[in-house]
Amino acid sequence: MTEETNPAADDLPQPVVHRRRLGASLIWLVPILAAVVGLSLVVHSWLQAGPHITIAFQSAEGLDAGKTPVKYKNVVIGKVTRIRLSEDRSQVLVTVALDKSAEGFARADTRFWVVRPRIGLGGVSGVDTLLSGAFIGADVGTSKQPRYDFKGLENPPAVTHGAPGKSFVLHADDLGSLDIGSPMYFRRVQVGRVASYALDKDGKGVTFTVFIDGPYDRFVTRSSRFWNASGLDVSLGANGLKVNTQSLATVLAGGVAFQDPAGPHDATPAPEGTSFRLFGDKATAMAPPDGPPQYIRMRFDQSLRGLAVDAPVEFLGINIGRVVSITMDYDARRESFPVTVGAIVYPQRLGRAYDKLVAQAQATTGSPDLAPIMGKLVAHGLRAQARTGNLLTGQLYIAMDFLPRAAKVSFDPTARPLEIPTAPGSFDKLQEQLAEIVDKIHKVPFDRIGEHLDQTLADLDGTLKNVNGQVLPEFKGTLQDARKTLGHTDNALAPDSPLQQNLQGTLQELQRMARSLRVLTDYLGTHPEALIRGRRNDPAPSKPAVQSPPAKQGSTP
Repeated sequence: MTEETNPAADDLPQPVVHRRRLGASLIWLVPILAAVVGLSLVVHSWLQAGPHITIAFQSAEGLDAGKTPVKYKNVVIGKVTRIRLSEDRSQVLVTVALDKSAEGFARADTRFWVVRPRIGLGGVSGVDTLLSGAFIGADVGTSKQPRYDFKGLENPPAVTHGAPGKSFVLHADDLGSLDIGSPMYFRRVQVGRVASYALDKDGKGVTFTVFIDGPYDRFVTRSSRFWNASGLDVSLGANGLKVNTQSLATVLAGGVAFQDPAGPHDATPAPEGTSFRLFGDKATAMAPPDGPPQYIRMRFDQSLRGLAVDAPVEFLGINIGRVVSITMDYDARRESFPVTVGAIVYPQRLGRAYDKLVAQAQATTGSPDLAPIMGKLVAHGLRAQARTGNLLTGQLYIAMDFLPRAAKVSFDPTARPLEIPTAPGSFDKLQEQLAEIVDKIHKVPFDRIGEHLDQTLADLDGTLKNVNGQVLPEFKGTLQDARKTLGHTDNALAPDSPLQQNLQGTLQELQRMARSLRVLTDYLGTHPEALIRGRRNDPAPSKPAVQSPPAKQGSTP
């Protein structure tokens, strides 16, 4: 068979194929460029990413994963990426991605807390978060040890790292009204705050950490005294009622004040971390040092209603201690219930008297123990009494005084604790005297006195009847006669009565007689011989001399 050809097909043009040099289409450039940009972003993000840390909080209130920032000095250093519960569901674990520049915050002494609006006695904080929302605050320390798990603070720290000032330690019996952030005062100027507090390991007190801002920290010396300045200090004395407080803030939120004692003292600035005693009030803090305490015991055979623990113990009017216990005992021999009072006293509060007593004990026994000296004082009448300290409230206190007529008692100076002999107090003596008075009043025979009084009143009634029936009418007649007599007397003493005229004549004769006696005495004073010779006759009057007329001029005698 022969192959037939189509002449028309030979006239068609042959296609020309053009091959490109690249093996891929240009459309692939877009995803490639996107991948490169994404990879660069991932690399950049990886290079800029900081460490991831976990912070444990009690609650996630105000926190939101992917939104809540972490700030230091109001600069964002990270962001919350995840919030979850712990395995025991007691805490909230917050995962935070820190920035690369914030790697230094993953250190052992860094602190984190949630900044949210807080209103308390110490003031108002976190107001700006009302609009922007809560955030996690941070405070970095100086540690170089890395750390990635933290326990967040429930409240903002009172003192941040690097703040100028010093921290000190205070020891107190209880917390009182103090709290974290309570102000510290020096001469009523706020100079610091309470940073933290914790219960002592033995449970017998509370330890505070306080921070004094610079430059005020130089006013804290080795001799400084700290006291709780919370609330109001009210005192009633000879000058009237006094109310003292540091500020209104201390009344509401509590506060601590400090000051150096008066007189010579060590004014060296205290180093950081120095421990001090926190006293309950200023008077106790500024008092001289108490020295070592001594425990004594007293046994009272009387009722001590009104005596309470912490009641003062005074020696000759000076407070030397306080009552720490009041217990009741039973005396089977006398079948009575005595009361045993335990007290803590500070002998050094006696000042120079204590020094002299110690010197005397040292010279006598070779030991500074005051027990033998106490035996001599007891022999001289030293007794403990429960006296009334306040008549309005009936509160009692223990007074140690010398009683000149105190009965002799036995005293054991080797007993521990020392037992101080007691004597009834003045109020008890008053009660005994009142009881004696009542007994004497009971012995008065009021019944017989009443019977005699009734008989006396009956006799008095009969006497009054006699007076009204007989004496008064006669007395009335006597008064009438007396009135008549006075009328006659008035008539006799009238100016124109004969009696008055006779009296006037008599007075005139007496005047003339007095003049005659005056003349006689004058004459006898001049002529005393007249008492013997009698009175001389008066000389005859002499005739007056006749004067001749004056001579005429020109004539001769």
